[in-house]
Amino acid sequence: MKQSRKVFLTAIIVLIAVVLVLAKYWDYVVNPWTRDGQVRAEVIQLTPRVSGPIVSLPIKDNQFVKAGDLLFEIDPRTYEATLAQNRAQYDQTGDNYLVLEKQVEAAQAAVLQAQAAVSQAQSAIKEVNSVIEKNQSEYQRQQEMLPHNATSKKAVEGAKASYEVSLERRNGAEGAARQAKAGLAQARAALAKAKAGLGAQGDANPQIRASRAAVRQAELNLEFTQVKAPVDGYVTNLNLRLGSHVNANQPALALVDVNSFWVAGFFRETAIENFQPGDEALVTLMSFPDKPLQGTVDSLGWGISQQDGSTGFELLPNISPTFSWIRLAQRIPVRIHLNEIPEGVSLRVGTTASVLVKTDTAEAGK
Repeated sequence: MKQSRKVFLTAIIVLIAVVLVLAKYWDYVVNPWTRDGQVRAEVIQLTPRVSGPIVSLPIKDNQFVKAGDLLFEIDPRTYEATLAQNRAQYDQTGDNYLVLEKQVEAAQAAVLQAQAAVSQAQSAIKEVNSVIEKNQSEYQRQQEMLPHNATSKKAVEGAKASYEVSLERRNGAEGAARQAKAGLAQARAALAKAKAGLGAQGDANPQIRASRAAVRQAELNLEFTQVKAPVDGYVTNLNLRLGSHVNANQPALALVDVNSFWVAGFFRETAIENFQPGDEALVTLMSFPDKPLQGTVDSLGWGISQQDGSTGFELLPNISPTFSWIRLAQRIPVRIHLNEIPEGVSLRVGTTASVLVKTDTAEAGK
């Protein structure tokens, strides 16, 4: 009897153990868990827009800074001189514009004067034509009267002389008209040249706009000598010193955005089938094991780097050796949004975390 009771108790204990193991396994299947997680954040590479030596460095390595705080200042004297030079050039451009504007006005006045000369010459031709017509009629009348002894030969010759003189006057008037038209063409050409030299008037003038843009660029370059924090964050890996020369468009220091932390959990590809954005997640940091963090699944990665087939030595494909009876599941990154950071927990980029995802909780949270 005692023996049977021992066997029964042993079977009950084994059964309970099996049930607990199966329950734990089922919980792992339903709510996948990984120890392969990392704390991530947006790391801003601060790049100066201008080059020069650093004359002010009010920050220290690993210091917290607020958006707008001065991180370092580049020697501004060169850029102050450039700004002064561009402003002087802008003033000179304005003076040149006024001169060109006066030239255009003078050319316009010359065109009006030439047009008046052409009109005057044309009026003179009309006047001479009237005189010619009158003298021609008189000359013909005198010729018709001469055979009838109604006039003298001297009167006929006088009428002829007057007619010929008026013809000569018309030739002179036509020459003056041609000269006036040539002067008008020259005046118009001079006006077109003056307008071309002036360009568009007012603020639309290209020379003024170019000079103003140069001044604005110089002002911006002077502003760029002060490099300020774009966001709240932590300065990290600061290697700058007073007097260090920084180059434009080359990163000078890193700033960790304090409001951008998230956790990347790397799950086996066989475990993410039921993951949905919005699923609840539980994050445990190795540095704070007793303070779990609540989060939600933000997104799942759509690709990972492939090593097999990549170019290796002597441009040959790089293939990793594998065993035909072993198939390793790849790990897919899952981005976890942290809902709230508990008091006393400090997040640091790259630190280790464990992540548990509770599947089928996205719909329940809606």
